[in-house]
Parts: sequence; C-alpha cells; structure tokens
Amino acid sequence: MSSGDTVAYQAEYADTQGAALYGEAPANAGMTPGEEQRHLVAYAPLVKRIVRQLNSQVSGAVSREDMEQIGLMGLLEALRRYGVPDQGFGSYASLRVRGAILDELRRQDWRPRAVRQDSHRVRDALRELTRKLGREPLEKEAAAALGVTPEEFRQHVLDDCAEEMLSFDEVLQEATEHAHSAPSPEEAYLVRRSLEQVLGSLNEKEQRVIQMIYEFELSYKEIAAVLDLSDARVCQLNKSALAKMKAALQRG
Repeated sequence: MSSGDTVAYQAEYADTQGAALYGEAPANAGMTPGEEQRHLVAYAPLVKRIVRQLNSQVSGAVSREDMEQIGLMGLLEALRRYGVPDQGFGSYASLRVRGAILDELRRQDWRPRAVRQDSHRVRDALRELTRKLGREPLEKEAAAALGVTPEEFRQHVLDDCAEEMLSFDEVLQEATEHAHSAPSPEEAYLVRRSLEQVLGSLNEKEQRVIQMIYEFELSYKEIAAVLDLSDARVCQLNKSALAKMKAALQRG
C-alpha cells in the first residue's frame, strides 16, 4: 500500500468507521477514547491488508466492506485486550483481526454443504492415488484421476485450503494469546520457544509461504509470483505446513 493510500484509508476510517465501533465494543479503562482512536487509525491499514488477502482466498463469500468492518472490530478488541501497543502488537492484532473475520465466515457457513462434500471426495481420491503411486501425484495426474480439468483441480485445492485455514488460525491465535497473557515470563518463553521450534521443523518453501501469509499478509497469487509457482501449489505448501504446525502445537 502506498503512503497516499495509507493516509486516505486512515482518513476514511476515522470519518466513517471509528465512531460506530465505540458503540459496539466494551470500553477499556486503560486508555482514553482519544488514545484508542489514535492507535486504531495508526493500525487501520493492517486491517485493509488482511481483508485483501482473505478476500482473495474465500471467493468473495463476504463483501470487502463487511470484512473491513468486522476486521476493525477485531482490531479494537485486540487493542483493549493488549493495552498500549508496543513492538509485538502488530503480530497479535493481525491474528485477532483474521480471527474475527474467519469467525464470521464460519458463522455464515460460507461453504455450501455440496462443496464441502465434494472436497471430502476429492481428498479421499487423492489419498488413494498417492497410495497407489507411492508419492504425491502431479497436478495433471490428479486431474486425470478425478476426471476434471487442471483448472478445476486447482480450484478444488484452493477451496480445500480455505477450509484448512479456518481451523489453523484458531490454534495459532490461541497459542499467541496464551504467550501474551501467560502468568509468568517462563511460561511465555516456553510457548514462544515452541512456536519457533515448530516453524524450524518446516522445509524452506513451507517456511517462506507461512512467513508471507502470516507476517507479510500476502495473497496466494502474490506469493505464487514471488516463488514462481501456481496459486494451487502455494495453497498445497501452506496446507502441508499448517498440518505439521497444528499437530506440533496440539502435542505441546
């Protein structure tokens, strides 16, 4: 986002969104309304980046405007839980904003039952094909086995990854909140150390994909351009990394 776009978005937020949020979120005695407003305006572009990323991954199930409003509520809640922002607030707020939007997507049951059932069918067929081949099938092999075009197969992969994204965000958010609110520095250190070890267990491509999604808030299309991969392949790398991280975090 350019500096001009940032200033414009901040101005738009302050004029049209800020006042509405104060009537919906619980008050925080730790900051005055004026202080809250300044911090919200400063971090409002973070909401726009996350909305742009998620909107490209969930096929426009919720309008961009509604996503931004929900994300701003998540930002305000993050600010009131965290307190005065410091160097770690951006990462914490990103997960709270993402979580608020994903909760709303889940509440609206954004994936029709037929789509979910088809996703399970594709997943089972790919598991069987992988067993027969003794390796992960190539895109053209998977498409042929499913009787679909490569384009249709890539869309299946993207749909499946979107569902996985919903479940992993809860795990990551819970771990991050636990680290922030841990009763002792030792416990907070252990949680952060666990996250670092899980990330270190991923291969290089998986690490880069996770970093680009959760730290830099890039979309699959943007990551694909950087890594010279298809959107679907980026999605598959993300999914494999999330499965490893989720399992490790739950064991810990």
